[in-house]
Amino acid sequence: MCTRAMESDCRIPMACLRPRILALHALFWGLVSLRVFGAALLSDEKAAVAVTKAVTAPCWQLEEFVVAKECSACEGLQSKTIPACSQTGFVEKINCTKSNRDEYKSCRSTKMEEHLFWKFEGAMLALTVVFAILVVARQHSLDRQASDKVRRQIESI
Repeated sequence: MCTRAMESDCRIPMACLRPRILALHALFWGLVSLRVFGAALLSDEKAAVAVTKAVTAPCWQLEEFVVAKECSACEGLQSKTIPACSQTGFVEKINCTKSNRDEYKSCRSTKMEEHLFWKFEGAMLALTVVFAILVVARQHSLDRQASDKVRRQIESI
């Protein structure tokens, strides 16, 4: 704490003015402000999308429906003509009960989920191997530096 009430006691310490510290502070506050402004922009976009969705919402979002055809992969022609195919590559045929309309709804198949799961597992295994190799290499480097330091200390005696 300040023992004397002088102007120099209230200044920012010199350690805080190092370029690395200043860069880290700028990066941190830049990311915080980006997060805040990004959230504000997204909420504005979501509100605009919600208004347009209310006008053009598919029947399966507004009323009860029955699945007429289970989730299946989109074929070549379907993927170009049905907009729901572009989201996941799989669709199911829906029959809305009130309006009695047939529509297509994007869905996620178990095969696709399993494929994504194994893809994720493979990526995690690869990262584990890479970081294990990095740890072993760093440990060898530190061991070599320590033995060199001990050798130099023994030679200086």
